[in-house]
Amino acid sequence: MSDSTVLSPSPAITPGAAPKIGFVSLGCPKALTDSELILTQLRAEGYETSKTFAGADLVIVNTCGFIDDAVKESLDTIGEALAENGKVIVTGCLGAKGGTASSDAGSLVREIHPSVLAVTGPHATQEVMDAVHTHVPKPHDPFVDLVPAQGIKLTPKHYAYLKISEGCNHRCSFCIIPSMRGDLVSRPIGDVLNEARALFEAGVKELLVISQDTSAYGVDVKYRMGFWDGKPVKTRMYDLVAQLGELAKAHGAWVRLHYVYPYPHVDEILPLMAQGLILPYLDVPLQHAHPDVLKRMKRPASGEKNMERILRWRETCPDIVIRSTFIAGFPGETEDQFQYLLDFMAEARIDRAGCFAYSPVEGASANVLDGALPQALREERRARFMEVAERVSADKLRSRIGATMQVLVDSAPALGRKGGVGRSYADAPEIDGTVRLLPPEKASKTLKVGEFTKARIVAAEGHDLIAMPI
Repeated sequence: MSDSTVLSPSPAITPGAAPKIGFVSLGCPKALTDSELILTQLRAEGYETSKTFAGADLVIVNTCGFIDDAVKESLDTIGEALAENGKVIVTGCLGAKGGTASSDAGSLVREIHPSVLAVTGPHATQEVMDAVHTHVPKPHDPFVDLVPAQGIKLTPKHYAYLKISEGCNHRCSFCIIPSMRGDLVSRPIGDVLNEARALFEAGVKELLVISQDTSAYGVDVKYRMGFWDGKPVKTRMYDLVAQLGELAKAHGAWVRLHYVYPYPHVDEILPLMAQGLILPYLDVPLQHAHPDVLKRMKRPASGEKNMERILRWRETCPDIVIRSTFIAGFPGETEDQFQYLLDFMAEARIDRAGCFAYSPVEGASANVLDGALPQALREERRARFMEVAERVSADKLRSRIGATMQVLVDSAPALGRKGGVGRSYADAPEIDGTVRLLPPEKASKTLKVGEFTKARIVAAEGHDLIAMPI
């Protein structure tokens, strides 16, 4: 921002009133946890939040910069906040991207919106707070009771995301996340477990473990020995998950694992699932199955090993649900290689699968690969993939008819007298299906948001199950 830039006037601060901060959080759950940290710090320092841009003394926009649509949404939101308020701080992944005239981080945002007050990259809580302090000074010293022990959460009270690390050591050719979020940095295991305990004690019934690469937790610190509750605990995936499982068990809660690369040591986690300590659910970003395509993608595992591993997982834990994402139409992908992927889907029987038609991302090394496919062909292959994926998913869902499942209730108007909506262990919030709960047959049966209920599956419809609470 140049010295001559004139900012739009911000709302006057009423004497004695705490300043209000507007906040918009865009992008993935990892960005959401960044937003939670910033909001927690704001509340700790006495700031209040505003539901509107115009009613705020300053607006923070946490952006996403992964794909073109996300970049556009972020830039549009920044523009809207500037138009309605005038004082805007930008953070998140888009803040790490360079522009057309400069490769410096933040230059893309400043090229489009030069009047923003500050631009930071992701996981930059202190930098954001420093910018807030510059433009809207702290109202008073913090008091302990201003912030709940679990921090400020943007999710419903009964589930929460727990980010265990930041960044990624892989250099997948289609991805620019490491350039925005850096290399892997694992959080101290004691800090992670303390946060998890605070969340469970606050009533969270489902903890969703997230990172850019959950399986690599602790690699950067060589699995250093940490301490928690006075006991030594190694900074590695198995030890962390085992401790989280014990915490969840004590509170009657779930632990769900996301972004798990299929490394050999993940096999150690399966007995914990079979024992019921953590949910038998793995979110594994496979992206493709053919070894040659995976090599061009610079993925860390081959398709054959993935198939062997999945079959072994199902032997150890027959109830396991696997969700994954795939890319169709990657540069150089032949029809035979795509058919190989379809055959893999049919054999591996991935329970929940999403697919993207390959889309170039500015700054990704895949952009210079030979064999770029026409957009129409990429979309056609995506559609063919989803036909196979949806058949597999539908078969899996129909097989659950007649079963009794534990369901975590997400919605229950009028205590569920007219039914409700929940999720089984097979359903992560917002990305998988749901369990639509019918009105209970017994008048005494009620449903409460954030509590578990037993339900008998009576039908399957689309991506969802329909169940009778019992």
